[in-house]
Amino acid sequence: MKHPATLADMQARYGKRYRWLLLLAVMIGTMAAIMSSTIVNVAIPDMSHHFSLGQERAHWVSSGFMVASTVAMLTTPWLLNSFGYRQTYVLSTLMLLAGGVGGGLANHFGLVLAARVVEGLAAGIVQPIPAIIIIRAFQPHERGRAGGIFGMGVVLAPALGPSIGGLLVEWFGWRSIFFMVAPFCLASLWLAYRYVPTNAPGGVAPDRHNSRLDWQGLLLCTVGTLCLLNGLVELHGNAHASAFVLLGVALLCVVWFVWWQKRQAQHGGTPLMHMDLFKHRPFAMGSLVAFIYGTALFGSTYLLPLYIQMGQGLSPALVGTIMLPAGIVLAVTIPLAGRLSDRIPVHLMISIGILLLAASFALMDTIGLHAVLWVLVTWTILGRIGLGFILPSLNNGAMQGLEHRLISQASSAINFLRMLGGAAGVSLCGIILQWRMAAHGAHDTAAEPSVARLAAFDETFVLLALVCALAVLAAWRLRQPAKPNEE
Repeated sequence: MKHPATLADMQARYGKRYRWLLLLAVMIGTMAAIMSSTIVNVAIPDMSHHFSLGQERAHWVSSGFMVASTVAMLTTPWLLNSFGYRQTYVLSTLMLLAGGVGGGLANHFGLVLAARVVEGLAAGIVQPIPAIIIIRAFQPHERGRAGGIFGMGVVLAPALGPSIGGLLVEWFGWRSIFFMVAPFCLASLWLAYRYVPTNAPGGVAPDRHNSRLDWQGLLLCTVGTLCLLNGLVELHGNAHASAFVLLGVALLCVVWFVWWQKRQAQHGGTPLMHMDLFKHRPFAMGSLVAFIYGTALFGSTYLLPLYIQMGQGLSPALVGTIMLPAGIVLAVTIPLAGRLSDRIPVHLMISIGILLLAASFALMDTIGLHAVLWVLVTWTILGRIGLGFILPSLNNGAMQGLEHRLISQASSAINFLRMLGGAAGVSLCGIILQWRMAAHGAHDTAAEPSVARLAAFDETFVLLALVCALAVLAAWRLRQPAKPNEE
C-alpha cells in the first residue's frame, strides 16, 4: 500500500505528530468553507447590478448559503458513520469546489443561487468534523492548544477574506470571489488523501448498509429553519401577520422535531439530534452559550459595518481599516487562549470571554458623533479578544464527560445551534435597530449621521451586551464537579 488508509496505519507511519497533520488537513478545508460563507458579501453590490437584482433577491445569496449550511450540519454524523472520515471530507470539499467554480461561471442568477446552496451544504457538512477529531485524537490536556491552533487558522480566513475579496472585485469583478476557494479546496483534497483516515468515528469501518438517515427529522429541521429565518425577515418589514404565521409554523416544527427524535431513539432508530445530549448539563448549557454566542457574533458582524457607515458617517473603505486589526488580534488571541484553557477551567475562560464581548458592545454607548478612529478600533478589538477566549473552550467544555457514541452528534448539534443563533442574530439586530430608529424618529435614508440615529445604534449594542451578559449564567454552569466515580 503506497499510502496508509486506516487510522491505525497512519498513526503507525507518522507517529505522535500524526494528530497535528490530521488537524492541518481538516483546517485547510474548513478555512475554505468559512471563507466562502462571508467573502461573497463583498461581491453582492456588483452581482446585483450585473443581474439587475433587488435587495430581497440579492439577500438570498447569503441566506441560501446559511440555511443550507445550518441544516447540513445535522447530517455529518450519519455521513461519517456511513462513509468514514475521508470520503465525507472529500465529498464536502468537491461540493465546495464545484459550487465555487459553478458560481463563478454562472450566467443566470438562479445558477449562482444554486451554487451558493451547494457551497452551504458543503460548509455545513465539514464544520463539525474538526471538533470531533480534536476530542478523539487529542488528550484532554492538549485539546485547548489544538482548538487554539485550529481556531487561529479558521479565524484568519474571514478576517483577511473581505480585504482580499474587495481587491479581487475591484481588479477582476465579482466572479473572482467564487474562484477564490479553488486553491484551498485543491490543497485540502491533497492533504485529505495523505492524512485523513478512511475510518468512521471511533476507528471502526464505515457501514453504509446498517446506517439510515433520519429523513423525516431532516425535513422538519429544514422547514422549521426556513420558517424561522423568513419569519424574522418578515418581522423586519411590515408583513407582521405572515411573520407570526411563519414563526408559529417554526415553533410547531421544533415541538414535532423533538417528539420525533425521542421516538426514533426509543424505537432503535438513529435520530439526527439525540435528545440524551441535553440531559448532560455541560452540553445543555454549552448549547445555550453557543446559540447566544452565534447571535452576538453574527449580529455584531452585521451591525458594526452599518454603525461605522450610517452611525458615524465614515467611508466604506474605513470598515476594513477598523475590522482588520480586530480580526488579526482575534487570530493571535485564540492560540494563546487555547493554551490557557488547558490550565484554567473552561467555564471561567468562557465567562471571561463573554464579559469582554458584552463590555465591547456596551462601551459603544460612550462614543459620540464623529468618533476618534482609534476608539472604535479599541472597542472592536476588546470584543474580538473576548471571542478568542470563548472559541477554543466552548466545544471542549460542552462535550466533556459525554459518552463516545454521542460525540459526533454533539459536535453537529452545537455547531447547528451556533449557526442558527447567528442566522437569527442578523435579523434580530436589524429588527431592534429599526424599532429604536422609529422610536427616536431617525431615518436610515438620510445622508448625514444624526444624534437620533446614533442613539438607536447605541441602544441596539446595549441590548446585545445584555444578551451576552445573560449567557454568563449558562457558561458558569459548564463547571463539572469532580467526581471520581463519574462515568
